[in-house]
Amino acid sequence: MAAATIDVLVVDDSSLMRRVITQLLESDPRIRVVATAADGYQAIERVEAIRPDVVTLDIEMPRMNGLEALQEIMQRAPTPVVVLSGVDEASVAVQSLELGAVEFVAKPSGTVSIDLYKVRDELINKVKLATLVNLDRMSQAKPLLPIAVPHRVASGQPWMLAIGASTGGPRAVGQILESLPADLPAGVLIVQHMPAGFTAPFARRLDQNSALHVQEAEDGQAVEVGVVYVAPGGIHMTITQKRKRATIRLQDTLPVNSVRPSADVLMTSVAKVGGERAIGVLLTGMGSDGAEGLARIKAAGGHTLAQDQKTCAVFGMPKAAIDRGVVDRVLPLPEIPQALTEMMQEEGAS
Repeated sequence: MAAATIDVLVVDDSSLMRRVITQLLESDPRIRVVATAADGYQAIERVEAIRPDVVTLDIEMPRMNGLEALQEIMQRAPTPVVVLSGVDEASVAVQSLELGAVEFVAKPSGTVSIDLYKVRDELINKVKLATLVNLDRMSQAKPLLPIAVPHRVASGQPWMLAIGASTGGPRAVGQILESLPADLPAGVLIVQHMPAGFTAPFARRLDQNSALHVQEAEDGQAVEVGVVYVAPGGIHMTITQKRKRATIRLQDTLPVNSVRPSADVLMTSVAKVGGERAIGVLLTGMGSDGAEGLARIKAAGGHTLAQDQKTCAVFGMPKAAIDRGVVDRVLPLPEIPQALTEMMQEEGAS
């Protein structure tokens, strides 16, 4: 049985770019460009009228830019969006992902890139990936979650909390960190599948909205309680024990599960160092990265959680771990922060 055709709306203020993008996309037999738009207003109108399967969206456009259009699309006519932009700012890419875009593709030579063919395969693959996303989760407005304040701070050895996420992860990670208290008795380590250069602005945006301090991890740092460390894009993050302190090590080794950084790499090291005080959490994402890591944490006596299917944008990574039987609790995203704080309270009081 032949795969269904993917209908795409191409949005770009350059007529040349609209033609080039259309030609590149339609070089794949599964993809059909059904319409184009030259600015955000046209994009919204045509999304509502045509209901395409996927939108490719430029950022710098007249009248209404891509980020403004993205917000409107996700509220009025939720549709998978792949941002295709020449804006050379990783912070813009991160913001688009937080607003609900599925993926981001950088034009190789700025706003008008006649060499767009260089990213043809990446663009086509990400358009196809976009059709697998749970739109209900990508389009929902960010809920206002209460800050989970512990009644008492756990005593003894600090906890190590490792979180892995991929597609849909920027929003999910942000929601969790916004709901964790400043006195969380844990060092938090995050692997979010992102290219090099994206994770520093991602960490800065998380830091602005979290009671915890969030930063991009650096090699040799000691893991501190109440601090969140985001693995740099393109580099594995591991934890080692040095002079009785958990220490971050960054490793430029081969990808694992076709990704780098890998949640498996991080969580395997967290299991060794944290033991019974290790917690692993897998959030929305494509693939199976993190399943082996959760297995290692569980075998070491730690705790494992996974986001449920209903609240995932893509139920790949959590499902792989659940299918292996290595997840202690499967929870909707809004319930995970409270579960984490309660877990640390109970263990600390025992």
